[in-house]
Amino acid sequence: MAQAAWQDPVPLALDTAPVPAYGSGSLADLLPTLAAGQGVDGLTAAIPELTPADRNCVFLIDGLGWEQIKAHPDEAPFLHSLLPTSRGGTGRPITAGFPSTTATSLASVGTGLPPGAHGLPGYTVRNPETGELMNQLRWRPWSEPKVWQPYPTVFQLADAAGVRTAQVSSPDFEHTPLTKVALSGGSFLGRLSGEDRMDTAAQRLAAGDRSLVYTYYSEVDGKGHRFGIDSDAWRGQLMYVDGLAQRLAEQLPPRSALYITADHGMIDIPFDEQSRIDFDEDWELRAGVALLGGEGRARHVYAVPGAQGDVLAVWREVLGEQFWVASRDEAVAAGWFGPAVDERVYGRIGDVVAAAHDDVVITASVNEPHESAMVGMHGSLTPVEQLVPLLEVRS
Repeated sequence: MAQAAWQDPVPLALDTAPVPAYGSGSLADLLPTLAAGQGVDGLTAAIPELTPADRNCVFLIDGLGWEQIKAHPDEAPFLHSLLPTSRGGTGRPITAGFPSTTATSLASVGTGLPPGAHGLPGYTVRNPETGELMNQLRWRPWSEPKVWQPYPTVFQLADAAGVRTAQVSSPDFEHTPLTKVALSGGSFLGRLSGEDRMDTAAQRLAAGDRSLVYTYYSEVDGKGHRFGIDSDAWRGQLMYVDGLAQRLAEQLPPRSALYITADHGMIDIPFDEQSRIDFDEDWELRAGVALLGGEGRARHVYAVPGAQGDVLAVWREVLGEQFWVASRDEAVAAGWFGPAVDERVYGRIGDVVAAAHDDVVITASVNEPHESAMVGMHGSLTPVEQLVPLLEVRS
């Protein structure tokens, strides 16, 4: 029998990567749509399916993607029952931005801007001014918040227009730089328990003729990272947050709309060498790389000067069947970070950007031991990570 001819691996075509629905149905479009419907000038109602309300509340559940709700009707009966209401009764999800990660998504929610404008385009990115990796969730090393993200938040614009605005979240988040650049404006009300947050959000919603309230819960994401979304711990959190959502929905004052959404979905990654590629142990992937940023499923790769082309070629050759591997300019042109990228943001994006297509991650066991040990992961452009709910309850 004739032996089959050897064929070189064929990299994934970049035009097969799903691009977030910036400008029509992404997280960045939610608050501008709601505030525009409340009469705040200068904002666009970009999600046309939504009907204006005098009082709007957004409940963001960290890590609870569209596909996770669909797959768990028993653990989340209330949220599952609301799936037909999503996106103005169309029964469709919206998208996160890229990467589908908390710092990026919360900045998109609060500013109403895509990552290429607000400038938080990843979990860790290079600061072009210092050459260091900047963790944008923990804000380390510290950088001046208003320089890093200079645009006003939608909450600030709404507050200035006379809308009663409030954020109800953990007291730990009140003074963080991420809150300052993404979610500030109006009142911050720190509440420890989920039940207190729901009750306080409903009270603040009723406090104004026009009100815009945001509340947040993080532990669905926390349990997913630690134990995976196929764990009892994660399912327990899903059951708990389902009850929180119903508690809030049952307290809505008149003329209110509650929107339940998320910053990203999540996928469990097996602990084997095929599924977890260790950058710190792979000489081929390390060659010519000065800094590795991002996270396991959405990597920013910063090359030593002059090595950008070689790094792109190697990463595409080694990983191109499992990841969409793009140069910075290719990722920008494809619209991964939005329709445009501000000049101050351009250098924060990797010389090479690698977004996972398959159930695989690029870990860094030495430099990122905590992140590398996580079970549940997110960050890329796949539907399980990108699609988030926009469930609606009106009074």
